[in-house]
Amino acid sequence: MSSITLQCHALGDDTRWQILTSIGTEPRSASELADQLPISRQAIAKHLAVLEAAGLAIRERHGRQVRHRALGSELTTLAQRLEQIGAGWEDRLGRLTWVAESRAED
Repeated sequence: MSSITLQCHALGDDTRWQILTSIGTEPRSASELADQLPISRQAIAKHLAVLEAAGLAIRERHGRQVRHRALGSELTTLAQRLEQIGAGWEDRLGRLTWVAESRAED
């Protein structure tokens, strides 16, 4: 799978969105996330693994504690790539509209 495919897959889950939003605010441990969300610490760990595999989050050791944080640069890059795709579709739609209106005038 390409990186953009992995990233979109990772973002395609409501729980992962909640986790990413939380660790985007400040680094958190899996236990802290489990206290915030209505799922087990083990489920949190699985979701974090998906986010890490997609390159959207990273784990950092602080003494005995492991904290997870969102990688803003990767999220920005993904947003820019999606914006480029959207702009391409807007351009195509504009050309189709122009062609359709030109033919209607003929």
